[in-house]
Amino acid sequence: MRKMSSKHLVTLSLGGVIGTGIFLSSGYLIQQAGAIGTIIAYLVGALLATLVMMCLGELSVYHPNTASLHLYASKYIHPSMGFTVAWLYWLTWTVALGSQFITMGVCLQKWFPQTPIWLWCAIFSILILLLNVLDIKIFSVSEFWMSLVKIVALGIFIILGATAITGILPAHATSAPLFKNLVSNGIFPNGFGAVFIVLLSANFAFSGTELIGVAAGETSHPEKNIPKAIKSTLFLLITLFIGTIVVIGALIPGSSKVLTESPFVSILQNIGIPYASDIMNFTIFIAILSGANSGLYAASRMLWSLAEDGTLPKVFSRLSKNGLPIYGLLLTLAGGLLSLFSSIYAESTVYLALVSISGFAVVAVWLSIGISQLRFRKVFLATHDISELSYRTPGYPVVPWLVIIFCIISIVGIYFDPNQRIALYFGIPFTIISALIYQLFYSRRTHDISKLAD
Repeated sequence: MRKMSSKHLVTLSLGGVIGTGIFLSSGYLIQQAGAIGTIIAYLVGALLATLVMMCLGELSVYHPNTASLHLYASKYIHPSMGFTVAWLYWLTWTVALGSQFITMGVCLQKWFPQTPIWLWCAIFSILILLLNVLDIKIFSVSEFWMSLVKIVALGIFIILGATAITGILPAHATSAPLFKNLVSNGIFPNGFGAVFIVLLSANFAFSGTELIGVAAGETSHPEKNIPKAIKSTLFLLITLFIGTIVVIGALIPGSSKVLTESPFVSILQNIGIPYASDIMNFTIFIAILSGANSGLYAASRMLWSLAEDGTLPKVFSRLSKNGLPIYGLLLTLAGGLLSLFSSIYAESTVYLALVSISGFAVVAVWLSIGISQLRFRKVFLATHDISELSYRTPGYPVVPWLVIIFCIISIVGIYFDPNQRIALYFGIPFTIISALIYQLFYSRRTHDISKLAD
C-alpha cells in the first residue's frame, strides 16, 4: 500500500539517523579528535552517505520494493548475499531495540524515580507496536512529529549557539569566544590517527539514511518522492550534524570535562535557558523513541521480504487488513526484548556478540548497495537505454566505486581500532555462516528474484 510521501520518507530516515549518537557522543568525539578533526570526520561521513544514497536512489526508483536492500543484493550480487544482508540489517535494528527500551526508561526515571525501568520498557514495547501495527499512516504521522522535535531541537541549539559564539547572547564569558576554541589545543590534539578512529564513528552516525530504500515499496510516486527525500534528508543531516559540532567545539574548550558529560546542557545553561537539563532529557527521550519506532518498521519489513522469498515460514509474509506485516512486527519486537534480557544477563557474551555484528552490518549493507548499483547499471544497459532511467546515479561508475572503496577502508579501519575490532571477529564469521546456510538449505527453494518491480 503506497501511502508514504517524500516528507514521510525524510522523517523516517531522520528517525533512524538522529538518535543518541549526536546528543551523547559528540562531546566525546571532539575530545578525542579535536573540533576540527571531528568536523572533517563528519564531512567525510556525510560524503560517504551521499554517495551511498546516490546509488540507492537509482535502484529504489527503478525497483521500488519494500525491504529492497537485500533484494538488490540478491539480484545483482548473489542470492546468498541478499539473504545475509537481510539478516544483518534485521539484527542491527533488533539489537538496538533492547538498549533503546532501557535508555528510555532511564530518561523517564529522572522525572519518575519510583517507577521501575522494566515497567517503562513494557509500556514502550506496547507503544511502538501499536504505532507500527494500526496503520501505515499512523506510523508515518507519529514519526513525522517525533523527527520534527529532533530537527527543531538541534536547529534551535545551533541558532542559540551561534548567538553565543558571536556575543549576541551572553554565555557567562567576558567576551565572545568566536572560533578560538576550535583550535585551542591544536588542530589535531591527539594526532591525525585519532581523526581516523573518529571517522568510523562519523560513518555510523549517518547509518539509517538507507531506510528510504526500505520504504520504497510503500511510497507513492517513488520516481518523484524518493529523489526528493534523499536530497532533503542529506541536506538536513549535514546541516544539523556539522552545525552542532561547530557550536560545541566553539563554546567548550577541548580540555573541558563537560565535553564527555553534558555539553548540550552546559551550553544551554550558560546561555541562560531555564530547565536546560529537562529540555535535553525530553529531546533525547523523543530521539530514542523515534529510533525504536523506525527500527521496528525496518526490521519487520526485512522479515516479510525473507518470507516472500521463501527463506522464512510463510506466516511472516501474511499481512493485516491494513496491509502491515503483523507477524514480522511481533517477531522483531520479541527479538528486541531478548536483546534487552541478554544485555542484563549475558552482557559479556551473547549481547557483546550481537552488538558487534550489528556494528559490522552498517558497513556491510552500504557496501552491498555500492556493488548492487554497479552491477545493476551494467545489466540494465544490456537491454535498455539509459534514458529509460528516471533517476540516474551521477558520476557512474565513479560513485559506486567510491562507495566500495570507502566501505572497504572503513572495514580495514575497524581492525585498527581496539574498541571496534571485535565487530570483525563476530561480523565476518556471521556473514560467512549466513551465506553457507543459504547455499545449503535455500538455494533451490527461493522465488525468482527477477520479479523485482519494473
